[in-house]
Amino acid sequence: MQYVLSLLSIVFLFSCQSPSNTSVAEASLTVEPAALTDTQKAELDTATFAGGCFWCTEAVFERVRGVESVVSGYTGGDQPNPTYEAVSAGKTTHAEAIQIYYDPEEITYPELVKIFMGTHDPTQLNRQGPDVGEQYRSAIYYRDGDEKKVIDDYIKELTESGKYDKPIVTQVQPFEAFYDAEGYHQNYYENNPTNPYIMSVAKPKVKKFKKNFAEYLKDKANS
Repeated sequence: MQYVLSLLSIVFLFSCQSPSNTSVAEASLTVEPAALTDTQKAELDTATFAGGCFWCTEAVFERVRGVESVVSGYTGGDQPNPTYEAVSAGKTTHAEAIQIYYDPEEITYPELVKIFMGTHDPTQLNRQGPDVGEQYRSAIYYRDGDEKKVIDDYIKELTESGKYDKPIVTQVQPFEAFYDAEGYHQNYYENNPTNPYIMSVAKPKVKKFKKNFAEYLKDKANS
């Protein structure tokens, strides 16, 4: 019994869904990136992806050239103004997600989709690694028919390539609303480098991105 309890403690420790991962002290030291103004946002394009814990996906896309801002939050559900506690506990229909504001002259939407699909496991249903539940589903939220075609075509290309042994389960859904996560979740990777989850789960994903998508790496992203 003691062995089982120890194992469960390890799984809990390395899970994105544990609110205890961020203490009050950590939250008070959090440095949030400067928010874009409405005018700045209007000059950029927007993409919305859900691929497991947003600490990981945010960290990856913050390092993509042409990406001006990445915001962690919640989308895909019916409940207005969801909280982290509710979403991470599976009490809503939302997914943890990121909203990306990018310069289409430096990085294109198809390239962002390619990076997204290549930096998480799109064959895992309602989970990513240690994070289990519908809130950690793989999903892309399109804003128009052109974006939907890009997504559908690339998923078809990946499927026909035989890259994966299992079917791709990434949901392709119309974008409806995005709710920013609480402040301490923003820039979480940078603010909490010694967090056990960041060290064991997020850092390997960032390393994988830098290895497999080096041509899309920002010059200043050295960590």
